[in-house]
Amino acid sequence: MPRFRTTELSDPRFETDNLRFLTVKTPNLKGRGDICVFVPVGVVAENLPLVILLHGVYGSCWCWAMKAGAHRTAARMITNGDIRPCILVMPSDGLWGDGSGYLPHNGYDFEKWIVEDVIDAVRGNIPQAKASTETYISGLSMGGYGALRLAAAYPEKFAAASGHSSITNLDDLSKFVEEDKIAYLQADDHWGNVISLLLKNRENLPPIRFDCGWKDDLLEANRQLHRLLTEAGVPHLYEEFDGGHEWIYWETHLVDTLRFFLG
Repeated sequence: MPRFRTTELSDPRFETDNLRFLTVKTPNLKGRGDICVFVPVGVVAENLPLVILLHGVYGSCWCWAMKAGAHRTAARMITNGDIRPCILVMPSDGLWGDGSGYLPHNGYDFEKWIVEDVIDAVRGNIPQAKASTETYISGLSMGGYGALRLAAAYPEKFAAASGHSSITNLDDLSKFVEEDKIAYLQADDHWGNVISLLLKNRENLPPIRFDCGWKDDLLEANRQLHRLLTEAGVPHLYEEFDGGHEWIYWETHLVDTLRFFLG
């Protein structure tokens, strides 16, 4: 029986910049989910690493490519030998409200959409990912929250995780969305908190890095996450750079994430 009831994959005749688009129907979303995929040209393999890039609030699967040129950054770094060849996997968050938070809530499982459906859909439809066993996860803002939280909740799924300008708790997510915080609450309060999950699974975590800009309103929250992890003796890399909560910052520092993963 097929993993997904329906699947649509873009036609190579009309694709540009080595970007492919995939839509699958999944019970976790009670409907369809979209994925934008960058596949490097000229690489013959069936086991390329997958790098999942999660977008922030208000966005969708096209944001990392069309607002940050993530595919061009990856292509340049691969060509220059800065990183190993990889596939960028850029899914929508499920398109609930201003942002799903990549959490299970309101009868939808936006968490399993990422950690199960997205990975399976790419492996099942992109030949270069057919035998892939290496998956990394990163994201910006709400996507940084998703990346760090999912890597902490499912450490066996990911080879490493990275967050840019990350939201670290539901209170900060509430500052960006119009939906009431109650919509995102989990049965276990710790399940929605990045630091709680990182500490809970501290013995099994993959390599973790995160960064934030000096002009970002989330800077103090990221500094606090760094302090708490340091005090608890949890290995991680934290960096700060010039910049704010903006696309030029994420475009610039995606390089750091890709090098951390595959350099």
